Amino acid sequence: MTQANTDPRVVRTRKLIMDSFIELSSKKEFKDITIKDITTEALINRATYYHFKDIYDLLEKVLSEVLSINIDWKILEDNKLNEECMIHIFQAITNFQVSLSTRCHRGYEDTIARIIRDQLEIIFYKLLLKQNKREEDETHKLTAVVLSWGMYGASLEWRRNSKIPPEEFIRPAIPKILSGI
Repeated sequence: MTQANTDPRVVRTRKLIMDSFIELSSKKEFKDITIKDITTEALINRATYYHFKDIYDLLEKVLSEVLSINIDWKILEDNKLNEECMIHIFQAITNFQVSLSTRCHRGYEDTIARIIRDQLEIIFYKLLLKQNKREEDETHKLTAVVLSWGMYGASLEWRRNSKIPPEEFIRPAIPKILSGI
């Protein structure tokens, strides 16, 4: 992290921008939110928006940060890829999706899906590497992609059809996933 990224003024301004974006996204469609709206809401001048390339960069960073908050990295760092870890990840992404559905209007689905899958891929890759450092790097990458898409797809299925808690929904599949079917 560079000095500019740790400067309290920079951190505060980025947080103001992100918080303002989240607030506006609960009131307006993404396509209708302008940089002027965000800077007005954040009470900053337009020139200060340089922290983000554009509104799409802001959307991606906000959603990634919110998802990171939902995922307790400490639990993942202290764990192997086991049932507890898989349930934790599934609960985190389902909670993330539920919280977004109550705060954000439609129009974010593709971005949200990509961010969730990208974050899951990183998580699974790190867990796989930690668990078996002798395997090929490419095998871990491919396995992480498969797990991330599968976990994301299961979370969509849970949202569409399930009346049971996320951990109960995913638990029966975990032994088969972990054993390699």
